[in-house]
This record gives sequence, C-alpha cells and structure tokens, in this order.
Amino acid sequence: MKLSGKEKFSYGLGAVGKDMVYMLSASYILYYYQDILGVSAIAMGVILMIARVFDAFNDPIMGVVVAKTKTKFGKFRPWLMIGTLTNAVILYFMFAAPPSLDGSGLIAYAAITYILWGVTYTMMDIPFWSMIPAFTEGGKEREGLSTLARSCAGVGSALITIITMMCVHALGAGNERTGFKWFALIVAVLFILFISFTCICIKEKSTVDVDSPSVKQMFKALLQNDQAMTVVISIVLINSALYITSNLLIYFFKYDFGGEGWHGSYTLFNTFGGGIQILSMMVFFPVLRKFMSTIKVFYTSMIMAIGGYLVLFILMLNNINNIYILFIPGFFVFVAFGMLTVLTTVFLANTVDYGEFKNKRRDESVIFSMQTFVVKLASGFAALIASICLSICNLSDNVEANTEAVEAAASSVFGLRMTMTVLPIIGLVLAVIVFFKKFILTEKKVEEIAAKLREK
Repeated sequence: MKLSGKEKFSYGLGAVGKDMVYMLSASYILYYYQDILGVSAIAMGVILMIARVFDAFNDPIMGVVVAKTKTKFGKFRPWLMIGTLTNAVILYFMFAAPPSLDGSGLIAYAAITYILWGVTYTMMDIPFWSMIPAFTEGGKEREGLSTLARSCAGVGSALITIITMMCVHALGAGNERTGFKWFALIVAVLFILFISFTCICIKEKSTVDVDSPSVKQMFKALLQNDQAMTVVISIVLINSALYITSNLLIYFFKYDFGGEGWHGSYTLFNTFGGGIQILSMMVFFPVLRKFMSTIKVFYTSMIMAIGGYLVLFILMLNNINNIYILFIPGFFVFVAFGMLTVLTTVFLANTVDYGEFKNKRRDESVIFSMQTFVVKLASGFAALIASICLSICNLSDNVEANTEAVEAAASSVFGLRMTMTVLPIIGLVLAVIVFFKKFILTEKKVEEIAAKLREK
C-alpha cells in the first residue's frame, strides 16, 4: 500500500523539527560557550569530541535496543517520542547555563549537558530514519520519501541558520546569552509538537520480522556490510567538510568580513544559502535525477562543492568584502551539499537491502544508527578543528593599532580562511576516492537485490 499524503507530510514535518534542534546545537554550541560565555575554545573542542567518542558505543547499542523493542505502537515510535521529549528539555538547559557558573563549573556544565543531549538525540534520530525501510516498499517510493524527508530536514536546518542570530538579538534585547536561552526554548517546544504529529500519523508497514542482533553480531554485521561502511566513511568526510565551514562562518563574518553590520551580512548569506539548499533538494536534485543516475548526481555534486570552495578561497585571498560576490561560490557549495544530504540517505537505505541479501539479516536500526553516529562524529571532529583554529588564530575584534598587532591580525585571518576552505577540499577529495573505489550499488544492482529478496 502506497504512502498517503498525510503520512508523507507528517514525516517531513518531523524532519523539520529534529533538524532545527540538530542545527542549533551543531552550529551554535561552540559560539555560545566560547564567544559568549568565555569557555576556552580548546576545552569546548575536547568536550565535543569526547561526546562523539562516547556516541561510538551509545549509538549502535541504541540501534540494538530499538530492534529489540516490541510494543503495540511498534518498535520505532515509542523511542521516537521518548527521545524527543528528553532531548527538548536538555536542549533548553544546554543554552540556559546558570549565570552563577564560571571556570571549571561552567566547563563541567557544558560537558554534562552536551553529552546528555547527544544521548537523547540518538534515542530519537535512530528510530526516525530507521522507519524508512519499515514503512516503504523500496525503490522509487523509498527514494522519494528519503528525498522529501531530507528536503524537509534541510528546511529545518535552513530556518535555524537564517533566523537564529536575528531572534537571539530580538529575544535578548541585545543580550546574546538571554536571547539564546529563550530561542532554545521556542525551538524545543516546536520540536515536540512536530514529532508528536509524526508519531500520530505514521505506522510501520513492514512485515519483516527478524531476531534482534547482539552487540557482537551487530558490529560483525556492520563490518560484513562493506557498502554500508563505504557510505558511512563518505558521510564522515562530507559532513566534516560542511561542519568545519559552518562552525567558522560566524567567526568569518564577525572578525574577517567585519564591520558593525556583520550580523546583517551573516544573516543575508545564510538566508541565501538556506534557500539554495532547499531548492537543491526539492528542485535541482529531482531535475538531475531525470537525466542522471544517483551515482552520477553524487559525482556532479562533489565537483560542484570542490570547485565552489576553490573559488571561495581565491576570493578570500583577494580580500573580497562584497557579500554578493561571495554568493557565487556559495551557490555551488550549497547546491552540492543539499543534494549530497539526500543522496547519502538514499545510499544508506539501499545498503539495508544489500545487508539482508548478503548476511541474511535485515538490520535497518543498526545501519541507520551508524548514520546518526557518523553525522555527530563529523560534527564533533569539525568542532575540534574549529576550536583549534580559533585558539591558534586568537581572533579578536579588540586589536590595537600598531604594526605587530595588524600583522598578527592578518595572520589570524589567513589561518581562518585556510581552515574554512582548504581542509574541506581535502576531505571532499578523500570522499570521492573512497566512494569511487568501493561503492557498487548502482540502480541496476539495487533493483536486482530487491527482486531476489521478494522471491524469498
């Protein structure tokens, strides 16, 4: 039975809410604690990375827990709702650090709340994406829902990217600390409402019933599913490139692009980028799919991203401070990442069928737990790189007017530009190499596997 419009809408709405939460944490947690509260950039980088190492064990185990769950509401929706409620509460407290805390107390608070945020996000994210193979019939329907969900997730991410700083300043009356607290509360409430609608409208349709794997079997299954591991490695490299840039973008506009109106320039650029990403997922990707296979779209996207970063780096070296000229490389980068977001989910969903065919198990929760983990791993790794960059460059808008200070400031800005562009290019090139050498799930191959599974 095909998905109804109501089911598609409710699933997409849930994607909007969950990625609003994720983007708020991924893009602004470092800025909130480092630039607003004064926590050491290195300390924050270490905290974010440690949390991701912890998730290396927590995320796959959560996938097993979901697989073992049996209730009258299904295996996915109970954890989806529990994770959403707890994550929303933690999100608020993460951006509402008590004013009385400072020094080591503030670092401890940041570490505890961020790790708890990661744990509760996992409770919600794994069942959310694991539901795709469970209530779709594969092929075009699965790809269509993945495209819709990723497009809606892109809308959620774009909304946060566009409105955060404007809302923070408005809600806090110029006080960023207060503004972030109230903005986080609003996002948390919307998150709960959107996911609740998803849980009410979506039901599992898959009749596949397999034994839940042990932790040992789970890791064995992942290692044996070479295509899942190829996609996972590609996701890490691609998202690391994206998050390095997104973490440092606010610092670029504040300390490099500069000026009293940097908030306006930053918001304008993010508005443009967010709009392009949404168009990329909803328009550009479907159009290209009429003429290209998913694998060809993948390579086209990678070429666009690498080319966009190269042009951006050249413009930065020439000290371009016209926001509209930055739109040119930004267009190619945002289009590329929009399509790559959809593609990686489609590829990962297809590895579920491949794993069932090869290993005689259908481990959608386990496979999709890896997506949750690697995206957060990429976020943590990127935050560590960004924090090292901020610490080494020692960026500041309070530079004295002397020759040594000006030279130091120029050196700091150059380091920021290199980190924002050259490192992402290296990561994307590595992703292309890995994907080209290892990925074999062409559309023809996927159809053959699906047909053989139906025969069984």
